Amino acid sequence: MIEGVKIKKLRVIPDERGRVMEILRNDDEIFEKFGQVYLSTVYPGVVKAWHYHKIQDDFVCCLKGMIKLVLYDARENSKTKGEIMELFIGEHNPLLVKIPKGVYHGWKGISENEAYVINVPTEVYNYENPDEYRVDPYKNDIPYDWKRKDG
Repeated sequence: MIEGVKIKKLRVIPDERGRVMEILRNDDEIFEKFGQVYLSTVYPGVVKAWHYHKIQDDFVCCLKGMIKLVLYDARENSKTKGEIMELFIGEHNPLLVKIPKGVYHGWKGISENEAYVINVPTEVYNYENPDEYRVDPYKNDIPYDWKRKDG
């Protein structure tokens, strides 16, 4: 487990009308502060990676479909520097994952259809000076291969 990453198992409550699932509450132990909420989608087999933030933490939840969420700790003063975390999240494994600032992250769509990902960052997006530092998904120093692991 990468230092500072927190996971909240989400509970789906079904009844005859449908389902409800609380994602993040301000009285949750995992909650820090609210910046904004946005939806991102990813098509099957597409990789959206890598980036990290210097100011904000992200809270990521996949609502529809499934993604492979991968985290890489490149923080110099972290006890878990160099560690990789791979999580499979979505409708078959409903989780909320807190990704701390400084941790590279990205995901790959692994379901048959487009996956819907909600992100609740602790800061609002600054259009003039985004808190987003990107590297190529395949050509970088991160020791991770996005290929599917059959076997």
